[in-house]
Amino acid sequence: MANDAQNSERRQTRRGFLNPQMVRALSFWTTSVCILVAVVACLLAIWEFTGTDILWRTVATCAVIGGGTIAFAWINALFGDRVE
Repeated sequence: MANDAQNSERRQTRRGFLNPQMVRALSFWTTSVCILVAVVACLLAIWEFTGTDILWRTVATCAVIGGGTIAFAWINALFGDRVE
């Protein structure tokens, strides 16, 4: 029982401006999709189905989107209220 009380207190002390679990899940899936798209674009460029110009634009776009979602999750946690 003591462990359950400690776990619930620990969960309540960290809160973001938005629901941190939802933001973390959204950031994880968005970043994962960006990595997958970048890998597919790289494979297509290696096998010369697309040009290198498209490859670098795709990888750069995925890096910006993935980095933005990670930054959003970090800022959400930074500016969230702390419940104590």
